[in-house]
Order: sequence, then C-alpha cells, then structure tokens
Amino acid sequence: MFKIQTLNKISAEGLANFPRDDYEIASEILNPDAILLRSADMHSMELPASVKAVARAGAGVNNIPIPAMTEKGVVVFNTPGANANAVKELVIAALLFSSRPVHKAAEWAKTLAGKGDEIPDLAEKGKSQFVGPEIKGKTLGVIGLGAIGAMVANTAIGLGMDVIGYDPYISVDAAWSLSRAVHKAESLESLLSKSDYVSLHIPQTNDTKGFINADRINMMKKGVRLLNFARGGLVVNKDVIAAIEAGKIAQYITDFTDEELLANDKVICLPHLGASTPEAEDNCAFMAVKQLKDFLERGNIVNSVNFPKTYLDAQIPASGTRLCIANKNVPNMVGQISTILADAKLNIEGMVNQNRADLAYNLIDVSCPVSDDVVAKLKSIEGVINVRCIAG
Repeated sequence: MFKIQTLNKISAEGLANFPRDDYEIASEILNPDAILLRSADMHSMELPASVKAVARAGAGVNNIPIPAMTEKGVVVFNTPGANANAVKELVIAALLFSSRPVHKAAEWAKTLAGKGDEIPDLAEKGKSQFVGPEIKGKTLGVIGLGAIGAMVANTAIGLGMDVIGYDPYISVDAAWSLSRAVHKAESLESLLSKSDYVSLHIPQTNDTKGFINADRINMMKKGVRLLNFARGGLVVNKDVIAAIEAGKIAQYITDFTDEELLANDKVICLPHLGASTPEAEDNCAFMAVKQLKDFLERGNIVNSVNFPKTYLDAQIPASGTRLCIANKNVPNMVGQISTILADAKLNIEGMVNQNRADLAYNLIDVSCPVSDDVVAKLKSIEGVINVRCIAG
C-alpha cells in the first residue's frame, strides 16, 4: 500500500482517484511515499527519507526546495494548465477593471445610501468620475505564452484587441493553441513600447525576479496598464509606484498583496485568487493524483519540474520487475547498469533512458524478480542517486 501525505486541503474529487485498497491518505502519516500539496511551504520541512515524489496541485513550485529534492532523487511534479482557465478568466476581468473603474464606482454608489429619491439624479451627476477607455482596438502585450498566456491572448483577440506575444521559449503545444491573429513581438522592448496593456505570464526564477523594473517601465507607453497574475516577485513594487506617481502607469492590478502597494489608489491587490474556483481545484488535484499514481505504480514521469519526462508504455512483465534508476548524467552509466543486470542473468525486456541537464532517469523491465544483492550493486555505482523496484 502506498502512503500519501497531504500538506493542504486537497479536492476530494481529485483524491477519490486514489484506489482506496491501494492508498492511504492523511495529513499526518508515518513514512509517506509521496507528498501532495498546494501552497504549503516546504523549505523548512524535514523530508522523510521514504518520500519518492512531491506533487504540487498547481503550476508554481517556489514553495518547494527543488535543488534539495533533486539531490535526494525526489521527483517534483506540478500541474501546468490545470488551472489555466480559472486564471485566464480573472486576468480578463482585471483587464476590464484596469480600464473601467467599476470597483470604485460600486464603492461610491454605496455612499448614496439613505438619499432616497435623490439617488438617481446623484448617480447621474457622479458617474463622470468613473470614465474609462474601452479595450476594443487597444494593444495587449502578453509576456509568456504558456497555457495561461495563450488563453489570455486568444480571449483578448475575441474581444477585439490587437495582441502581441513574447515568449522565446514557447512550447510546441502552446504554439499550436495560439490564435494566428496574435502577433509575434520582434523583441521585449518592441512589445513594451507598443502595448496599452501588459500582462505577465512567466515563472519566477532567479533570472526573472524583478523582471518589470524601472528600466523596462521606461520602455512602456505613457498611461500603460499593467497586470500581474503570475508571481509577485516579477515586479519591483517601488518602481511601479514611482511610475504611477509620474503618470507612466495608469493602473496596476496584481494577484499578490504587499504592504507598499495597498495604500496606492491606482493599485488593486487581490489575495491570490487566480486558481480559486472549485473547477480549478478539482482539475489540479486530479492531474496531480494521476501523475503520482503513474509514477508510484509504473515509474513514469510526466510534468516534472526537476526530472526528465520518461514514459515506458509497456506493462510491467508478469512476475517481473521494473527498475527505476535516477543517476547523474555522466558517460557509461547505462553500460554499467546493463553489465550488472547481465551478470545476474537478468534479460532486459524494455528500457527507456532520458536526461535533463545533469540528471538522468532510467526505466528498465526485466522478466523476473530482482534480488537485494543486485539492487545493492546498482546503488553502489558512482553517480547513481537511487534505485526503486516495482513488481509486475
């Protein structure tokens, strides 16, 4: 039986996909095989030695210490695209609210309470305070064309906007999903200089932290409206505030709250609502559970942020074994592994080897059980990180 520890409340719809007879799931559990979480911070957590995988029911993984996990051979999964529609809908709402100050108008309208029959006339006289431009015909610059960015771009096209996209690392799948009406930016500077609205959809890494700063704001049009529903650290808040005060930025809407932003009248901070829909929570949990099951039961890896995608479609041989071996990506590893198996008279029936940067991962099917002695010899190879056996 596999043991799954949950660090957050996870959708019951998603957890129901773990077979009850084969899985034990609890927030407090000894020697878990895997950890399933949403936003819980794992950086100060002491990881049990039994953990083989961590699955984040969501896309962002900055709450997980990836390098430490990789060093221990722990596979970290995320669920890209599972909450994309929920985030996209909120971004489109923010796009509209950045132009039309509906929130301010609603707050002001409440001040008319108690005025009785005067309210209609007062409302007509006061509405001029809340004028804002239409988005149709305006230019939206989308930085990052992953699942969410591509959806935002396509929806904006449907709303009559001119859309420019920038993503030097766009995936084939994302490219296929993108409307042909989206223009490819010649450069980031070109996008920033032409856009009336800029929406961020890139991950936060050491390279992208502070991505929107004074230098890049200076490239933008006067009166630009900036949206950040990716990660708070992508934007240098003090530079945005200075740009608002200078009239460079007309409105900043972010899904991340911060003390220095909350008091500014031209900033709207939301409490990280992007994926806060029941549909998104179900979708993320379902995908995370599916990935954990496939890894624990068959060794397959899909949507990992630290291990290579590795998939062996064949069934594990009846009465046989599937070896799951993580190792440093150095020469002659496969040769050493196959020599040990050959010496033990173990015939390889199926094999796949994939690598990602300094890491490699192997799935090897053999037709009979693998002894503890053979496993020990495999683990003793210099550069092997861990070895796991899955019985057929």
